[in-house]
Amino acid sequence: MVADGSRQLSMQKKTYNYSAGPAVLPEEVLKEIQTEIFDYQNTGMSVMEISHRGKVCIALFDETEALLRKLMDVSEHYSVLFMQGGARLQFAAVPLNLFTKNKKADYIHTGSWTKYAIAEADKIGEAVVVASGENDHFRKIPDLSKLKASADADYLYLCTNNTIEGTTIRPEAMPVSVLPIVADMSSNILSEEYDIEQFGLIFAGAQKNMGIAGVTIVIVRNDLLERSSKNNADMINYQLMQSKQSMLNTPPVFAVYVLNKVLKWVEKKGGVRQMAVQNKEKASMLYDFIDNSNLYKNSIDVDSRSLMNVIFNLPTAEEDAQFAKEAEKNGLMFLKGHRDVGGIRASIYNAAPPEQVQALIEFMKKYETGRY
Repeated sequence: MVADGSRQLSMQKKTYNYSAGPAVLPEEVLKEIQTEIFDYQNTGMSVMEISHRGKVCIALFDETEALLRKLMDVSEHYSVLFMQGGARLQFAAVPLNLFTKNKKADYIHTGSWTKYAIAEADKIGEAVVVASGENDHFRKIPDLSKLKASADADYLYLCTNNTIEGTTIRPEAMPVSVLPIVADMSSNILSEEYDIEQFGLIFAGAQKNMGIAGVTIVIVRNDLLERSSKNNADMINYQLMQSKQSMLNTPPVFAVYVLNKVLKWVEKKGGVRQMAVQNKEKASMLYDFIDNSNLYKNSIDVDSRSLMNVIFNLPTAEEDAQFAKEAEKNGLMFLKGHRDVGGIRASIYNAAPPEQVQALIEFMKKYETGRY
């Protein structure tokens, strides 16, 4: 990297991050962090050094919660928790907190992450798969318009965006349910406008669309907090974490600080509504190119295609590997698909500027004609 910290290789080619996570961060945010790293809010200390019990840190958490509530239109009927353990811990935390005496919940199975969530729930109670895309090799979101809830289920679980499979449940395709809907929004939170009142609980790891690894956001309807058992481990007890303002132990202060910066950046860019406009434009550019190519193929149902994670293949696995290798030489990083499915994956989250998508398309054109 060059001395001024700009994202360039020594050969002066721009470097772009297409990783599904840790993902690209807004350049403005990185520069702000660089500026403040030694002195936060005139304390003479780094934000990584300040006490989480002090008024400066408490103000940071309060401001971050207020920003998130404003951007996502979260009412006072919900609590916002800053938790640790990543989104994956929530696969167990959700049933441990929300199961009642029935210990049973409905799950919509759309890929790898719901598979893991189902496995965790089955350790604690029963996960009933009420809709699945497995028969279609997860290339399509199953029809959610005619879901029938289990009579004694405690909640309905789904993942709004599948990073590995490249599919999504768009806001307009959300199911109508008599059960509280629990959503893993880790990879598309803040990318489109969802009606929060549709959900009983939302969780999302920060490192894809909100910042860096270390903090997981949980937005939970207040009446559901009452289900939390006192027998739960303290660190995953929603009711206890809410009562302690997410500061039962030393919280991930730096991760919340970065989240705060990213939320301010989203607000400055026009909020979630404007993010959605830009995300649809970026994804459309890339999908249109793939669909009109003779070399690249995306096999995902058009109505199920993710705006965040665009997957595609070349004719053979060997060619996929060669493409990813040559792309990296040209500063296009982390395009290799997930090990479970192979292929190529371009993650184009909120912070990925349109020129990042255009850079990939230009390389794809050159690669297809052998001129890279």
